[in-house]
Amino acid sequence: MSARNYRSVSGFGIARAQRGLSMIELMVAMTIGAVLIFGATQVYVNSRTSYVISESVARLQETARYAMSVIEPDVRMSNYWGLLKGAAVVFNQAPQTSPPAAVAPGVPANVCGNNFAVDVTTNLQGDNDGYVISATRQAGCDALADISTGVPWTSTPVATADTLTVRRASTFISAPAAGTLQVCTTRIAGFLISSGAATCPAGPVAQLDNLIVNAYYVDRNSQQQAGLPSLRRKTLTAAGGVPQFRDQEIIPGVEDMQIQFGIDTFGNTGIAQRYVDPNGVPAGAQIVAVRIWLLVRSDAPENGFTDSKIYQYGDRLQATGVTGDLNSAAGAGKAYQPSLSTDATFNGPRHVRRLLISRTIQVRNAMGT
Repeated sequence: MSARNYRSVSGFGIARAQRGLSMIELMVAMTIGAVLIFGATQVYVNSRTSYVISESVARLQETARYAMSVIEPDVRMSNYWGLLKGAAVVFNQAPQTSPPAAVAPGVPANVCGNNFAVDVTTNLQGDNDGYVISATRQAGCDALADISTGVPWTSTPVATADTLTVRRASTFISAPAAGTLQVCTTRIAGFLISSGAATCPAGPVAQLDNLIVNAYYVDRNSQQQAGLPSLRRKTLTAAGGVPQFRDQEIIPGVEDMQIQFGIDTFGNTGIAQRYVDPNGVPAGAQIVAVRIWLLVRSDAPENGFTDSKIYQYGDRLQATGVTGDLNSAAGAGKAYQPSLSTDATFNGPRHVRRLLISRTIQVRNAMGT
């Protein structure tokens, strides 16, 4: 037997000496392994990225749906006054150009404007590309207590967002409550009360409803975190035995709101002939629909993402220019491109995802209840 061979232990044959892998074979195996590991890693990374994007988009859609679900029924029921058709014959009301009405004379009821609570013939009003609320708004309107926490909330509105104010009666029959502005209606007339006295006849002759007044606006901050914009509203309530306004957060993540009113220029058809900005409603026209755009953004930046899309909606038109800052008066009426923002930090507006939604809401009681 050759010295290079040996007999197997089992005795069934002769085995040759075993040799290891060559360097070339080892390198090929390592290369194949590296390719497989890299591929698996890429699949994981791509799957993770897709999941994060899908989760972000889903949250944007949820935010948009909730915000619109709060505004829509409020707008739809504007100009609803219980048993009465229209608010023209509701006594104790007063226009915003008059001194405070006797039914709501104190500062708490008028802090957002003289008769802002009781100007019931103005069932819908708004500000275009700005935050005014009322020409007689007092500073205290921007430091109202939050309705949920009781802590004063300092309003810092988005400079070029629109506002929307809705006035109506509640859709549930109320009991007399001191300090609560309420509207008592019959088939022929109505009146506002805040004393809580049982001066409203019993049904079915009359109906007593709470007065609803909500002024929607977009704030630069939210209770969740500073710098995250939110949809909020000044809402009429009662506290300490007097009617007053409080501030309420609807939902964080709403970056902008634009409004247009659909108007019946004849005032008697109930059909919108055209849509105008909130400050463009001509005298004698009836608002029969409201078109709302909400721009919703995620609450956290996304690594590697830059939002360079140009958003056109409402009166934000690319034809009149493009802006990267919603909080500059110079950006009013211009399309919005977040990537143009001067804030280049990671937490700035450039690196968050957005969703733009729009809805046209028909006012159910545009021509009266």
